[in-house]
Formats: sequence, C-alpha cells, structure tokens
Amino acid sequence: MVELALSYDERGFVFLRDIAKREEISEKYLGQLIIPLRSAGLISSKRGAEGGYQLARPPETITVLEIVEALEGKVIIVDCLRDEALCQRASSCAAREVWKKLQEAIVRALGGITLAEVVRIAREKSQLSDYSI
Repeated sequence: MVELALSYDERGFVFLRDIAKREEISEKYLGQLIIPLRSAGLISSKRGAEGGYQLARPPETITVLEIVEALEGKVIIVDCLRDEALCQRASSCAAREVWKKLQEAIVRALGGITLAEVVRIAREKSQLSDYSI
C-alpha cells in the first residue's frame, strides 16, 4: 500500500512485479494480498500494457484500520468480544471489559493513522527519502 501511495497521482498504475521487487517480497504472495484489498475498494486494477494497480482513493483518506481489516478481518483480540455466547461468563467477566477497552483503543489508534502518514513516517526513518507524497 505504501508503494501504491507513492505512485498516487504520479506514475498511475503500478505492476505487481515492480512492487514485489522494491519491497523484496514474492510476487505470488503480493498477488494474494491484492485480492482482499481490491475487494475492500482500497485499490483498483487495470489490465493491459498501461495496466497494473493503484489506490482507489487518495492516501490521506485510507486508514491503517481499513487496510488491516481488509487483510485480516475485524480487529477482535479475544473471541468472546466477537460472540458473547462463546463464554458462559461473558456477562459477568471483568477481564472481558478490559479486553473490550483495549480493543476499542486499538481500533481508534489504527483508524487515526492514514496511509499518507505511514509514508511520512517511513520517509523520516530514511527508508523512502527519494519519494514524495
């Protein structure tokens, strides 16, 4: 997603093989990640010589929470938060309330970080000093 954010409004569509090479990951693995990201409406694709992948929205409008949930599903740190019926003690469990507050904090934090901010942080860490967004 960072690679696509770097290309947003500049290079247009990017080939998976180029992203895989720059990120030093398998193109096959990257292809598996693309599917849920596209299904979630975070990226779009185009076939052909001028094709590839690009962000479906500006990086300033895509949150880390959206990316995580597209790839992993809803953020649920313990099963009883997904379904209270999984635990007989759920309605009286103090630990469940602690997990619920922690989960809410995680969701708030991830929802408060945009893809554009991740790119800025990476640049500050000197990983992407040659790129702009």
